[in-house]
Amino acid sequence: MGFFSSLFRSRDAPQNSTAGSAYTFFFGGSTSGKAVTERSAMQMTAVYSCVRILAEAVAGLPLNLYRYTEDGGKEKAIDHPLYLLLHDEPNPEMSSFVFRETLMTHLLLWGNAYAQIIRNGKGEVIALYPLMPNKMSVDRDSQGQLYYTYQRGTDEAIRDKNQTAILRPSDVLHIPGLGFDGLVGYSPIAMAKNAIGMAIACEEYGAKFFANGAAPGGVLEHPGTIKDPQRVRESWQSTFGGSGNANKIAVLEEGMKYTPIGISPEQAQFLETRKFQINEIARIFRVPPHMVGDLEKSSLSNIEQQSLEFVKYTLEPWVTRWEQTIQRSLLSTGEKSRYFVKFNLEGLLRGDYQSRMNGYATARQNGWMSANDIRELENLDRIPAEEGGDLYLINGNMLPLHQAGAFADKTTTGEEDSDEKILELESEGGDGDGPGGTDAVPQRHHR
Repeated sequence: MGFFSSLFRSRDAPQNSTAGSAYTFFFGGSTSGKAVTERSAMQMTAVYSCVRILAEAVAGLPLNLYRYTEDGGKEKAIDHPLYLLLHDEPNPEMSSFVFRETLMTHLLLWGNAYAQIIRNGKGEVIALYPLMPNKMSVDRDSQGQLYYTYQRGTDEAIRDKNQTAILRPSDVLHIPGLGFDGLVGYSPIAMAKNAIGMAIACEEYGAKFFANGAAPGGVLEHPGTIKDPQRVRESWQSTFGGSGNANKIAVLEEGMKYTPIGISPEQAQFLETRKFQINEIARIFRVPPHMVGDLEKSSLSNIEQQSLEFVKYTLEPWVTRWEQTIQRSLLSTGEKSRYFVKFNLEGLLRGDYQSRMNGYATARQNGWMSANDIRELENLDRIPAEEGGDLYLINGNMLPLHQAGAFADKTTTGEEDSDEKILELESEGGDGDGPGGTDAVPQRHHR
């Protein structure tokens, strides 16, 4: 048993480090030869666009704290201190939009988002401050408890000279991305550095192509011996190099001849390669191509569906990470059964005006939305309750829902009275036409 116990380690007695923090991914060299880091990747328009789209989408969603009511419903917990921090102002230095945009950018570039939790003497959360993910590491102590180590830089406003801060898990709001151990996420930029490096190389090639002239590089041939080839080369470059000198006519003397040795961008499929790399980057972040400016495969018939899929398959997983992490880290054990955090995605899922009106009409006529429910979704003022703004109606005579049964009872009673009157008339009437005949008997039409 001693031999086997030395080979295996139990899950509840881990090493003093996590797989995520011990994993080292060397930024810099890629197969294209270009250095790829979080900041260099953001210089690519496709990466910048994808990060901005996702960060602004999550930051712009309404984020509310709700409490469960006794009747099984929910209501906004406006009186809770955490509501103001999440909805409006997490700290005195930034708004909720900027705070969430910053953390979402960290999450997309580094794979992790960290924020320091400031609590008062009662243990209540009073502020949240973003922390740079590249300065944070997650480890375990000798007892297997997690702790966070933050290396503070000289550019940060710190009161003491200690550059290293040890934080407990209760002091850190940590939103991990996709990872291998469930504790630390991995950077999408690091995982896709070769694809991003190739896109950087293609962009640099295009820039240098126009910087060196619209024609490919070539060789100047002279039948004799040139005493100063450096001067000839510099003279040629200054006269014909650069996009501003493209298509100039060269006059060659002394039997000199220009021979191009490069291939055209069309032969190298330069444009197709750049377009493919843009789609490749959009695929990394699961952003529809039409949102980064590629409308080749988008049309009026499918672009709305692609936008809905963006909300369902791209935004919703990120939003779920935020919601569950906030609820786990910022709510106490007793509050978790009474409060919950929710992003409102309804605004992004709404269709065009006609589709919304048709949906509202169906909901209104079937009794599960009131006029005020609809007006709140459309950001309109409420109708006073005494004017029927909170009534739930059903199709038919558009009666209030609580009177539907009374209407049915009244209809049944009326049919029974009609049956009695018909029997009386049939017993008194004759067989012929006229006032006393059967034609005078009211005819019942069964539905």
